[in-house]
Amino acid sequence: MDRTTGTHGHHEHETDPDAGPGSGGNGWRGSAFVPRQENLELPLPPVFTDPAQEREHRKQRLAGACRVFGRLGFSEGVAGHITVRDPEYTDMFWVNPFGLSFRHVRVSDLILVDHEGQVRHGRRPVNRAGFVIHSAIHAARPDVVAACHAHAVHGKAFSSLGRPLDPITQDACAVYEQHAVHRDGAGAVVVEEEAGRQLAAGLGPHKAVIHQNHGIFTVGESVDEAAWWFISMERSAQAQLLAEAAGTPHLIDPESARYTRDQTGFPLAGWFSFQPLWDEIVRTEPELFE
Repeated sequence: MDRTTGTHGHHEHETDPDAGPGSGGNGWRGSAFVPRQENLELPLPPVFTDPAQEREHRKQRLAGACRVFGRLGFSEGVAGHITVRDPEYTDMFWVNPFGLSFRHVRVSDLILVDHEGQVRHGRRPVNRAGFVIHSAIHAARPDVVAACHAHAVHGKAFSSLGRPLDPITQDACAVYEQHAVHRDGAGAVVVEEEAGRQLAAGLGPHKAVIHQNHGIFTVGESVDEAAWWFISMERSAQAQLLAEAAGTPHLIDPESARYTRDQTGFPLAGWFSFQPLWDEIVRTEPELFE
């Protein structure tokens, strides 16, 4: 079920809505974006006691995120994959099948893959690169529920520079000091398992990694969070490329960048930022639930 929390009050929730920016938590406490007026509510991620219900929820969000990526133009042929860990069989993950357009993914199309690369549910194959990279990330990071990657234009163009995003906008500050650059195997398609493990190591404890000459990878505690970090980083890459083409951008000072990150870059903020896109895709493409 969906949950909300009032500005004064506390509801049971999978993450503590009172833990938040600057505290190492996932919730709203300390965020200037929480309404101060009483009797208003902010949505929270749902809580599940039944793994079957949680599985269905995760699959729905995965199908929806794929369609959002397609709508935003992140498709590049058969490249691109979003995964979500199964809530019961945690050494397996659901993923969009190889060769199916982001724009057409339905819940029933998703395949379940184990960490040996075997398809355990579904009749379509898994993208080899998607398996190699995502299985390594899910194995290395038990805290990661979902991971996203696509060959979006601005992210892959920016990745060729071999550098992190600069804090030149408020939006870019959400990943300030929380993303890495991985240079090993730059430009080589990642189909060997050792290369996947190296990329996962390059991610480290962060929520994103830019693989040089390849593109952006993001992770999160939910599909919604991971998808939002990807969307935001893709747009920040576009903004930086545009700014540097016009001149020399002025950097936000480290103290201000960290302050903005603490206000906008925590997991619940990422989840919340994705909700308008989720609402749009559900209203306009309800067949994703098929």
